[in-house]
Formats: sequence, structure tokens, C-alpha cells
Amino acid sequence: MSTEENTHKSNSRSTLATFIVMGCTFLSRLLGFVRNALIASLFGAGGEASVLHLTFAVPNNLRKLMAEGALSSAFIPEISASLVDEPAGGKARQLTSLLMGFQITVLVPFCILAVFFAEVLIRYVLSELSDPAQIKLAVDLFRWFIFYILLISINATIMAVLNSHGRFFVPAFTPVLFSIAVISSLILFYSRLGVFAMAVGVLLGGLGQILFQLPFFLKQGYSMKPSFRFRSPGFKRVMHRWGPVVAASSIFSIIQIIAIRFASGIDDKGVAGLQNAIIFWQLPMGIFSASVTTVMFPRMSRQFAEGNNEALDDSIRLGVDLLLILLVPSMLVLLFLGKEIIAVAYQRNKFAAEDTIYTYRVLKAYTWGLFPVGAFNFLQRYYFSAGNYRRVTVTACIVALADIALSLWWKETSLGVAGLAYANTAAFSLGLIVLYLPCLWHSEYGLLQRNLKTLGKIVFSMIPGIIVFVLFRHYTGNWWHQGASVINLLRLILPAIIFTLISLGMYMILKVEAIDILFRQRRVRIE
Repeated sequence: MSTEENTHKSNSRSTLATFIVMGCTFLSRLLGFVRNALIASLFGAGGEASVLHLTFAVPNNLRKLMAEGALSSAFIPEISASLVDEPAGGKARQLTSLLMGFQITVLVPFCILAVFFAEVLIRYVLSELSDPAQIKLAVDLFRWFIFYILLISINATIMAVLNSHGRFFVPAFTPVLFSIAVISSLILFYSRLGVFAMAVGVLLGGLGQILFQLPFFLKQGYSMKPSFRFRSPGFKRVMHRWGPVVAASSIFSIIQIIAIRFASGIDDKGVAGLQNAIIFWQLPMGIFSASVTTVMFPRMSRQFAEGNNEALDDSIRLGVDLLLILLVPSMLVLLFLGKEIIAVAYQRNKFAAEDTIYTYRVLKAYTWGLFPVGAFNFLQRYYFSAGNYRRVTVTACIVALADIALSLWWKETSLGVAGLAYANTAAFSLGLIVLYLPCLWHSEYGLLQRNLKTLGKIVFSMIPGIIVFVLFRHYTGNWWHQGASVINLLRLILPAIIFTLISLGMYMILKVEAIDILFRQRRVRIE
């Protein structure tokens, strides 16, 4: 088989795997919306909701260091190299046991200390809360939520192993169980436990994700038995990589914690408005960007381990193309239908029309950063695959400084909380430029030209859809003021379906690669 045929076959597999992961993630995010709509309905957008979001954000952000983020980013290149070096998997199994031992060694004492010092952390580090009742509630919730970091970290190790073996469906489906657990807990226990029903659901969801993946993990020959013999060369390489990745990831976690702190001091709705906007923004980010990165990261790690630079270049090109294909239309949907989406999802009971407007102002600011953030995260994984951690760390520092400086400036303007979101968008756009330019300098295969060609096709494809949105807004007016209802859900779905069908049709006509691969595979199966 020729190199071109190998590349085409690899691109086809990666594209199909990406869309499989997207399907699972879509279901997960759909349930996530149900979960968050239920939370908004029960707790509104004021004080209690802000406390809930604030306390859960801490373990949720820390998992980027010890779970799907930093540790997985250091682990996947090493386990991929181990599988290339020894396909039987002995080294990979040993490395996995060591990683689990490391997580237990670090996180169990960390959780105990966090529980003991919870009040100090809430009062002086994590928030600007002044109401004694809110502080007490935050402390009590934090002591439950913090144990989620241990569960999700072990879960992330299992996910990384399965992904490195080319098994994407089960890890992608697993987060569905988390949303089911939280929704069920809120429905069953809210009347008795109040906001603490959320804590029960979070911990049951974290445990459920581990148990669901366990049979598939064991089937690959791995074990849940941890190892504490940390002198293994492979483990040392993971730790050597993890340090710079932690430095980069911790910077981004700190940015988010600082943004929440800033938001808590702007007004009573600041934290809930920021977090609710991020939830909607993360829908396309989680479905599309995370799916592309999930599939392409192990592929790039293998290609680097094999020394296949041409294939690695093609992976960068394909990854950026996929993100353009998926995130540019998503950006238009959120910009044109943002208020309607928020109203249909959240606007009921304590969540009023003014909360929809507040959340949309923040969401609009984040939306302009969809592609920059998605491409930035993808290119980070490319540099991790290639072992270039210094550039990622330096770029992370640049992004953090820009974000904090702009946040301090713009939060004091009329933008308010939206200024924090615009600062995030601007900072990551700068970071994307810093990471993308070296790829152009080292590419021998026309990376920029191919990405620009794809972008041109996408821009042309979006024109009919934009016309649909403009006509929809002109003839339907501000029906979203009525809030959540079946009729309004149908009003929202109709233009979204029309836009999607028109965009897919234009992609097919212009032979945009990812869509062309999908329909070509379908034709082959039919024949």
C-alpha cells in the first residue's frame, strides 16, 4: 500500500472515530443540559446557585491537572510509545499501575487536607463571599465535592488507556452516566437534602464512570491494582513530562478560578452568569473540539514515536480542518440563536428573562473564542506528542498574563462579567497565533494553504445559513421572552435543522474533506 493510500486510510479512520465520539458526546452534553436546566430551575441564578457553581468548579478545574488534562497529556504519549515499542503491552500495563499508584499517593492526602482547611480556602482563597450563610454552605459543599477529583482521576487513566488502544466509544459514552447520576439524585433527594443532593449525584456519577469502563479495561489485560515502585524509566518520563504540562494546565485552571473570583465581586449574578454561559459555550467545545483532540492525540503520539513526520504534518492539517468545519457553524448558531437557546433550556421558575439576557451577554463574548480555544487546545496536544513542552508552557504564561490584564481592565467597564469572557477570547486568540506559526515554519506540505482552502469553503458554505438566521429573527421576533415551552423548543429546532442541512449540503457540494469521507464511506458500505 502506498504512502498516500496509508494516509487516506488513516484519515478516514480518524474522521469516522471523531464522529463516533461526537455522537456519544452529543448525548452526554444533551443530558448535561437537562442536568443544568434542572439545577437552574431548582436553585435559580442567585446566591445558592453561585455557591454551588463556585464549590464544584474547584475539583472540576483540578481534574485538568490530575485527570483528563495534564496527567493524561503526559501519559498518552508514553503509553503510545510503549505500545509501538512492545505491542504485547507489558510496559503499558506496568506504566498504568504505576500511574494509579501515584494518583492515590497524591490525591488521598490532598482530599483530607482540603476537607480540614475548607473554611480557610473558601474565605480567603477561592471566593469573595461575605454572607456568613453562603460561606457556611460553600464550606459544607466543598468538603463533599473535593473527593470527585480522586474518582475522576482514576477514571481518566482508564479512558486514556482505552483511547491509546483505539477504543473510543466506551470512554466517550461514559460521561452519560455522570449526568444520569446527578439528575437522578436531584429528582430523588432534593426534597430531603436540598443542594446537597448535587453532591450525592456527583460522587455516585464519578464512581459509576469507573465501574462502567472497568470490564473493557480488564479485557485489554490491565489491572486496577496500583503499583508504588516509582523508579520505572517510563514512569519517570511521564513525571518529567507532567511537570511542564501541570505548569501550563495549572495556569489555565488559575485563570478560571480568578475569573470566578472576579465575577463574585461584580454582582450577585456574576458567578452563575459566568458559569451558565460557559455551560452553553462548552456544548460545541465539548462535542466537537474535545472529540477531535481525543481521536487525534493518540494518533499524533504514535506518529511521533514512529518518526513519521509527514503523517504528523497531515494530522495537524486534518485536526485544524475538522475544527474549522465544526466550530465555525457552531459559532454562528450561538451568536444568532443564543438567547433562544438559553431561554428554552433555562428560563423557568427562578430563572427569569433578565437572567437569559445576562447569560447571553457573557455567552456572546465567549462564542468569538470557540475556534481559537479549540485550535489552541489541539495544537497543545501536537506539541505534547512531539515532546515540546517548553513552548506550551511559555505560551500558557503569555495567555494567562493577557487574560488577567484584560480582565482587570474590562471588568471595570460597562462590560462587567462579559468583559471576563472577552478577555478570555482575546488571550486565547493570541495563544493560537503563537502556537500555529511554528507549525507553518516547520511544515513542508503546505499546511497554511490547505487550511485556508478549507476555511474559504466554509465561509462560502455559511452564507445561505446566515440568510436563514436573519430571516428567522426578522419574522419571529423576541418570542424567547416567553421562556421554556414545547412550542418555543420547536421554534428553536426548526431554524437549527434548516441551517444544519444547508451547511451539510454546501459542504458536500464543495467537497469539504471530512464530510466527503463520511458520505464516501456510506456509499462504499451500500455498494
